[in-house]
Amino acid sequence: MSIRNLDKIFAARHVAIVGATPRESSVGRTVIQNLIAGGYQGEIFPVNPRFEEIERVRCYSSFDDLPQTPDLAVIAIAAANVPDAIDRCGQAGIRGIVVLSAGFREVGKRGQELEQEILTVKKRYDNMRIVGPNCLGIISPHRGLNASFASDSPPKGRIAFISQSGALCTAVLDWAIEKKIGFSYFVSVGNMLDVGMADLIDYFSMDQYTDSIILYVESITDARRFMSAARAFTRSKPIIAYKAGRFTESALAAASHTGAMMGVDSVYEAAFARAGIVRVFEVGDLFDCAALLARKNETKGPRLAIVTNAGGPGVMATDALLQRQGTLATLSKQTLEKLVAILPSAWSHGNPIDILGDAPPQRYQDAIEIVLQDDNVDGLLVILSPQAMTAPVETAKVVLTSAKKTSKPVLAAWMGGVRVRPGMELMSDAGLPVYRTPEKAVSAFMYLVEYARRREILYETPRSIPVRFHLDQTKMRSVFEKLRSEGSDTLSEVASKTLLEAYNVPTTKTLVARSSNDAVTLAKRIGYPVVMKIFSPEITHKSEVGGVILNLTDPQGVADAFGQITLQAKQRRPDACIEGVTLQSMVTSPNGRELIVGAKRDPVFGSVLLIGAGGTMAEIMQDSSLELPPLSETLARRMIQSLRAWPMLGEFRGKPAVHLDRLVEVLMRISYLVANHPQIKELDINPLLVTPEDAVALDCRIILDRRDPGNLDSRNGSARESQSLYPHLAIRPYPSEFREQFTLSDHTPLLLRPIAPEDEPQWCDLVASCSPETLRMRFRYMFKATTHEMATRFCFTDYDRELAIAAEIQHEGKPVFVGVGRLVADVDHREAEFAVLVSDKWQGHGIGAILTDYCLQLCKRWKIQSVVAEMSPANQRMIDIFSHRDFKLSRNIAEDVVIARKKLV
Repeated sequence: MSIRNLDKIFAARHVAIVGATPRESSVGRTVIQNLIAGGYQGEIFPVNPRFEEIERVRCYSSFDDLPQTPDLAVIAIAAANVPDAIDRCGQAGIRGIVVLSAGFREVGKRGQELEQEILTVKKRYDNMRIVGPNCLGIISPHRGLNASFASDSPPKGRIAFISQSGALCTAVLDWAIEKKIGFSYFVSVGNMLDVGMADLIDYFSMDQYTDSIILYVESITDARRFMSAARAFTRSKPIIAYKAGRFTESALAAASHTGAMMGVDSVYEAAFARAGIVRVFEVGDLFDCAALLARKNETKGPRLAIVTNAGGPGVMATDALLQRQGTLATLSKQTLEKLVAILPSAWSHGNPIDILGDAPPQRYQDAIEIVLQDDNVDGLLVILSPQAMTAPVETAKVVLTSAKKTSKPVLAAWMGGVRVRPGMELMSDAGLPVYRTPEKAVSAFMYLVEYARRREILYETPRSIPVRFHLDQTKMRSVFEKLRSEGSDTLSEVASKTLLEAYNVPTTKTLVARSSNDAVTLAKRIGYPVVMKIFSPEITHKSEVGGVILNLTDPQGVADAFGQITLQAKQRRPDACIEGVTLQSMVTSPNGRELIVGAKRDPVFGSVLLIGAGGTMAEIMQDSSLELPPLSETLARRMIQSLRAWPMLGEFRGKPAVHLDRLVEVLMRISYLVANHPQIKELDINPLLVTPEDAVALDCRIILDRRDPGNLDSRNGSARESQSLYPHLAIRPYPSEFREQFTLSDHTPLLLRPIAPEDEPQWCDLVASCSPETLRMRFRYMFKATTHEMATRFCFTDYDRELAIAAEIQHEGKPVFVGVGRLVADVDHREAEFAVLVSDKWQGHGIGAILTDYCLQLCKRWKIQSVVAEMSPANQRMIDIFSHRDFKLSRNIAEDVVIARKKLV
């Protein structure tokens, strides 16, 4: 297993230490000591011409003297000498580098220049990988490889720890060793000049020792690759993150309401949620959460049952659960009847299930097993408070016995000290999560709930253009380019609404009046009552300068309002250019609710969308939800439902519910507007009036950034054609540009297009139409029927990494899949695996050949260097197709498979 050559670092067979020295407490000596103490079985090569040996290990004067080429060089010398040392490593054939030295970008301009020199050197040597600089180093406990200057080596475990803070690494190591927490890998990434978090997540995703990842994050680089790697990992294994630097004042400088409401931390939270990452807010929760989630004892929902031998702790657990938006399970009638039959009459007769202080182990077991059979229960917390008649160890044994019989998560809280410790150790050693307080246990359960919720989001990848409505791409581009050519970075309300209308977002028609007489004339044309607002490119928050007057009902009122608005604006903003006023219909609805919808381009994650409680109090209310575009219908609904104002959008105090479908559609249209135009820096619709009939933008302001938005995923120079279309998005939308029409030899029209999550029924129908032999030749194993889990694996795709191209025909007016070709690229887009499936009925019509040729074209657009495919020796049709396209064929007799490979460049 070697992803981007990282085996040279984390599975190094020979290690050189550049800057090795016998000086007490030196970094070079500490690294050698750690390698020896960690039980490293590979060879250690200290490199320093001034010494013959260090720590009884022979020292070499240069790389030329080494008996063989090391996989890894650990560099611990002055920063100024590092570029030259890396160059010498490259000349010696060393491709794995860990730079411990400090003194780079963290110290200023000279350090930045040194980093650029390192990158220049790195480009000379193919496949060289560098961790650091300015890092603590790396540890691979399962290989005894401690290439760091940490004070201790951690035990072997199943958690990979990745940290941007070297100082935190030493503290965590000390704490983890005390708690007997083991690691599969322990990595201090430093300045991430080359190897970043995305590389490590991808590498650990294929590692046999890693069940979960913990991230300590200060900032993210390469957001697109980070999101892609994290979403791939969290589909099967959890990632837990602690984000430092949560609070910032930078949002206060934003020009729009949206910008001010969208802080840095809230964007990270939205990105983590979309990537399936569970976030914790206390460092102490990191390892408890990682160990819990890695047990794969998943919950189906938030409904928790509590079995306790004391009422107070049960109430404590309930309070903690409700505070964290969990749900106290409502026990079924049958469960209550069963509990009544086996519990003393004084039990609580509800959830929490207080089985009383004299509860022996058997009473615990009876109650636990009854509660776990209830379909209304998603998880169980068992609480023990030590009393005179309590048996902590024996009760722990019955909890373990019951937990083994269920797929539902069972957690324990053994409250106390010395008396309960043996029981806690018994459960902990058996893998059952146990905590000292009910609150900690509830917090852990809610992490399980959050992980389950966030995994659901992973299967929501939207199309570029939804099937529910049409967008005229030509018209939209034309309107945008015309507005963009007008010169101002801040579009006026009129121009902003013009762009919204191009995306079929309803707005109130807005007209500009540059004099009092113009205002009266336009008001009559619009029809009373009207709204008047100040018209100035420099004034964004109009109400703050007295620049909004509502419900003007006659010509005199309009004339007076013109003078009042322009005078107040000049007095309060003498620096602003006052061009006049705007007028629009006074839209009122007794059943309407005001929301804010907006977007902002984050410097890390690109464009981010926002919806929240709107109006003049938007920033004060701070009720908002963020998401990365573009949106699917499900994501849009989830955004709306996460608002505290969500209950008020339904039937509320005699008001009918708003038109939710229309609001969802507007959100989706705004997301496509933002996705299609990377020049949009900020967009602010405030208020968006949502009524039972419609959703209408009453005011809008768009701010442009005419600079190149850059590419969110360009650090390592990986040239991917798929990224150039959406450089401002952290998640690649549905690639509608890969749709193409073909015609079969019998004149049947055939559409090739990328598959999408909503195509699951068609994919299942395709598989159902195939014979067992066809399925065996494609998947190399037999299965009786498709499952949702299987379908999501093939219909959900990260469009930056894989493409499933469906061959679609029309049958009785409905689209039908007759074949699918699948490309799965490695993270660097150097090699792609290819496979194809064609329905039995349509074999022999040339569909397999068409899919193969089209996928090879896409490989060239993706700049893939080689393609590989595996097939059964009995699949003669595909063998012939590959032979005619100059694939090299080889037979693996042991695995009974034919391998076809073709170099494209």
